[in-house]
Formats: sequence, structure tokens, C-alpha cells
Amino acid sequence: MRRFAVIGLGRFGKKLAIALAMSGAEVIAIDKNRDEVELIRDQVSLAVRLDSTDEESLKAQGVDKVDVAIISIGQGTGRGFESAVLTVVNLKQMGVKQIYARAEDLIAGQVFEKVGAAEVIYPEIESAQRWAYKLIAPQIDEKIDFAPGYSLASVKAPVSFEGKTVMELQLRQKYNVNLVSIKRTAGAKDKKEGRSEKDSIINVPMPNTVIYEGDILMIAGSDADLASLPQE
Repeated sequence: MRRFAVIGLGRFGKKLAIALAMSGAEVIAIDKNRDEVELIRDQVSLAVRLDSTDEESLKAQGVDKVDVAIISIGQGTGRGFESAVLTVVNLKQMGVKQIYARAEDLIAGQVFEKVGAAEVIYPEIESAQRWAYKLIAPQIDEKIDFAPGYSLASVKAPVSFEGKTVMELQLRQKYNVNLVSIKRTAGAKDKKEGRSEKDSIINVPMPNTVIYEGDILMIAGSDADLASLPQE
């Protein structure tokens, strides 16, 4: 189970924390405001009131052990922006693997990138729900919703799929999803193994069709089942 820390429980942070928790992730929700912490306490794994600029307080709650941290501190005042920047720096020093920061404008985003944020979130452009799914299932490049809770997703074949046939992968039996088609991109491996150097589309994958790392798989299923697909 992936572990997330959401720091700053304003409108975006709260929605993101709840969406991640509903997807089955372990979520530590953090804010300086006691009321915000109490409102979300029963919907996440752990809700804590603390100052995220205090590195020791973050470590005491296990934030240094999370897989992903998202800073969503309000930046309406200079102090809020300063706190957000210091929090990114703290998390970077603590060795958190992936750090995302919510920015209210492009200049703030550039600052976050310079101090260590892997990616910047602009909530005015992208929804909390979309980001929750992106964080839960980074192996999914894009998806098309065709019914509430169901999508057709583009998934890059992970290393664990390398050299296995469609029958051996048992996607339907193991993950309750259906493989629709395969896009095979030309590359060095194609030349080495004598395959065509041109991109190709396999519209009807057969049980004996072999999957290679890097193949783009079009897979249909529920959002929850798609998120359970292996990432490596």
C-alpha cells in the first residue's frame, strides 16, 4: 500500500486527501488549523495538527517514510508561501521520494521546482480528483471515461510484463480488466530481436501475443481495478 502525506487541508488538499484514502491508500493529513484536522480525521488514516516547517514534528508522525508528499498550503499571504517553500525543503532533506507542491501562479511554481518539488500542481487547471488518480496510478498515461467509474486507459507495460504472453498475464482473472489493443513502438530492442522497426498496432491481441516492456496497452475496466495494475 502506497503512503501519502497531504500537507495543507484547504479545499483542494482536503478533497485530494479524501480521494486518495477512498482509493485505498494510507494518508497522513496535516494542517496547522485544528478545525480542519478534526473535519477530516475519520476519513483518512491519520490526521495531525502541526507546523510543517518543523522537520522534527514531521518525522515524529512518520512523514519521512511516506512514498509521496503533496504540499497544499494556502499562499494567500507571504507567510503561507514561505511555509510551503520551507516544507518542500524539509521533505527533500528528509528523503521523501516524491514531492508535489500546489502553486497559485507560475512564479510560485518555478520556485517550488527550484527547491525540490518533482512536479507542481495548479488546482485552477487540474482537479483534485484527477490528481488523486494520477498519484495512485502513475503507470496510467491517460484515460477516457466511458461510464461513471469506468475508463479506457493507456498503460505502459511494466518490466514485470516483459516477455509474457497475454495468456500468461491473465489480466482479466488477476485484475478484472480487459486488454483491448497494443501499440508497439519501434526501438533498439526491435532491431536486436529482428522485429519490425516501425510502430505497429495489434488491434486484436491473441492469447499467444507476447508483451514487451514499453508496449502501450489499451486496457478497459473500473478505475479501481485499473489503479491496481502493477507499476513495475
